[in-house]
Amino acid sequence: MQEQRTRDSSEPRGLNPIADRPATDEDIEQFKAAVLAKLTAAVGKDPPAATGRDWFFATALALRDRIIHRWLASDRASLAQGRKRIYYLSLEFLIGRLLNDVVGNLRLTEVARRALGDLGVDYDRIRSVEPDAALGNGGLGRLASCFMESMASLGLPTWGYGIRYDHGLFRQIIKDGWQQEYPEEWLSFRNPWEFERPEATYDILYGGRVETVKSRAGGLRHVWQPAESVRAVAYDTPIVGCRGAYVNALRLWSARAADPMRLDVFNLGDHVGALIEQARAEAISKVLYPSDATPAGRELRLRQEYFFVSASLQDLVQRHCRSYSAIYTLPDHASIQLNDTHPSIAIAELMRILIDQHNVPWDQAWDITVATCSYTNHTLLPEALESWPVPLFERVLPRHLQIIYRINEHHLAAAMRVHSLSEEAAAAVSLIDEEDGRRIRMGHLAFIGSHRTNGVSALHSELLRNTLFADLEAVYPNRVVNVTNGITFRRWLHQANPGLTQLICEVVGRRVLDDPDAVTVFGEHCADPAVQDRVMRVKRANKIALARVIRERLGLVVDTTALFDVHIKRIHEYKRQLLNLIETIALWEEIRAEPARGWVPRVKIFAGKAAAGYAVAKLIVKLANDIATVINTDPCVRDLLQVVFLPNYNVSLAEAIIPAADLSEQISTAGMEASGTGNMKLALNGALTIGTLDGANVEIRERVGCENIFIFGLHADEVAQRRRNGWDAAEIIAGSPPLAHAIDAIASGVFSSGDPHRFDRLIQALRQADDYMVMADFEDYFAAQRRVDALYRQREAWTKACIANIAGMGWFSSDRAIRTYSEAVWQTPLEA
Repeated sequence: MQEQRTRDSSEPRGLNPIADRPATDEDIEQFKAAVLAKLTAAVGKDPPAATGRDWFFATALALRDRIIHRWLASDRASLAQGRKRIYYLSLEFLIGRLLNDVVGNLRLTEVARRALGDLGVDYDRIRSVEPDAALGNGGLGRLASCFMESMASLGLPTWGYGIRYDHGLFRQIIKDGWQQEYPEEWLSFRNPWEFERPEATYDILYGGRVETVKSRAGGLRHVWQPAESVRAVAYDTPIVGCRGAYVNALRLWSARAADPMRLDVFNLGDHVGALIEQARAEAISKVLYPSDATPAGRELRLRQEYFFVSASLQDLVQRHCRSYSAIYTLPDHASIQLNDTHPSIAIAELMRILIDQHNVPWDQAWDITVATCSYTNHTLLPEALESWPVPLFERVLPRHLQIIYRINEHHLAAAMRVHSLSEEAAAAVSLIDEEDGRRIRMGHLAFIGSHRTNGVSALHSELLRNTLFADLEAVYPNRVVNVTNGITFRRWLHQANPGLTQLICEVVGRRVLDDPDAVTVFGEHCADPAVQDRVMRVKRANKIALARVIRERLGLVVDTTALFDVHIKRIHEYKRQLLNLIETIALWEEIRAEPARGWVPRVKIFAGKAAAGYAVAKLIVKLANDIATVINTDPCVRDLLQVVFLPNYNVSLAEAIIPAADLSEQISTAGMEASGTGNMKLALNGALTIGTLDGANVEIRERVGCENIFIFGLHADEVAQRRRNGWDAAEIIAGSPPLAHAIDAIASGVFSSGDPHRFDRLIQALRQADDYMVMADFEDYFAAQRRVDALYRQREAWTKACIANIAGMGWFSSDRAIRTYSEAVWQTPLEA
């Protein structure tokens, strides 16, 4: 009962924080009638027989009806005004649940709650029925979804393009501490938000050969004779902007076989063989990021990327020609944004469409392509900057290989005219990597085929200019610009944390709901005891809610008065969950040695998925769970340290964790995190950051103040220097007793009873190579964590720092990021 009273005392009462006015009886009756009509006519149920899922469907369909007319009106208006459209191509869109998003942006939260309540339906219960649309792996896909929402909120005509994966990434199950992958089932009961568009179907071609024939004008032209055709079928989901004033479309492609089955083969008795072509085609849109550990997996990835790019470009070119006739005006009416390197084949595909289908001369086609396309780079990691073996590419996309060779020829000739390139310099800027087998550099292709390439934080953009694309930047100066990432406050504050939103509205005013920058004023009240007290009561209520999730999912009761130390990211060596885990062991051993020392109680909360084929990352997941098992059953530290690994991290789980976090772990190896957006979400919700000077952490420190963030570790240039000069990880370990004891505990089997060599691979990598500077940064990280303890003991000072973090986040809105893209990249004026 005490938990319930604490939670209720901090939640907003009466008027919902993002409602414009109280709901009237007429509003409520109209909404009830709409839901009941959909329950009967579309779901086919009477209210007494309806399940929670039935009520969710009826509610979603009633809301969709309200959206449709606005959506069509938005499209008609942008066409009539001749406004440039943005086409946002992304392999990932981590949408999450849409019900609360739509209700919030339509300002119908109170109406929906009261109307459904009158019908005996709990709004929060049907919210939880909706499956997460897990069409992404992490920050890249969530950023794309935030950007789509902001583009609608700013009234910017946009089409998002991606793949309608049947099973998303995967559903993570932890069994005996090991990650196991199962298919996501988000489409098992259909998706009420989407519209199938069978009329928007395109043939996607693969393989075959290219013939050279004479054109009517007497010249030579290339004709692609493909060996295979797959159909791309469109499904549209409306994306509602703030206040529902503008609606854009997210168009996702589903793969279908040209013929559903070979009837002749079926009638001969080979019933399975008759479906092989269907299975091969539909595999393209089955899962996100199929494992590329096998040749078949690598080919499927290439087919997948080309599939959605080709369908999207055919669709947007057809729309342009239908509206404006002349293909030559494409850059005036369209901007194509490539979200990371996955869609970079768009450069060659647009050239193919212009040259082969619209007979545009090469030079003009290239000018159109460069003027239309722009490229966002999201990483400096080599494995994320895709390169394809030439033999594989030639087998799958022979015409595109021809085009890329010609692009490269023109590119190198232009580079030679600008600079007298040495053979080594020419090899560095070439689209073809001749070392270790011939491979196509897709990042290079995206760079030279785009008029702008942007990084996603100030540090990242600087590293792009000076390291990754330094040679290309010399050939094409001033092509790299910076657009620091952002997050939508409407989802990550207004909807995820209504208690904090209500408080900010009362202190700052309701303008903060439409102007993220207005949250800055909240910082003026950081020393107000009444505001501090309410901030802490909101945080406590959110921690109690998260504790309930942890208990339901893991059966573990956690201390809600403890510091909630949160590390929620996809599992990767450079994100250094391993550094956090080693510090956890060192802390555990110190608490056991001195239990009466006056420790700050902590709950270490981990969540994230390891790629199915990433063995080291999966071993880190196992280590986290094994550490949790030992520490959580140790009576010596039970009230001082707990470790939690929450499985199947997704958007909905993030919405529960982020508002409850006290400490935000942003501890990637400096120079390896492009930006991060989790750091922004957590700080906006009042968590203090412990992190390296990496990605957007640099800009967060500038805006919250260096006294309100815990920075540690090597800087990016120091990491680069160590890698050049080398260092002795074993010497570092020997010089740090807490580190040495923690490493020995893992190596000796303290956390792997019965299998002492389980984590040998991790330990050997740390002792011998330490590629990600885990050993190098440990001492500074351990000391920074003790500074966290010291500040957390000072309730007033900690709360003041929380408020400073919340107030410092106004600049990190995705609305600001989209405005920057609009001005610096797309040259598209926004409506006043």
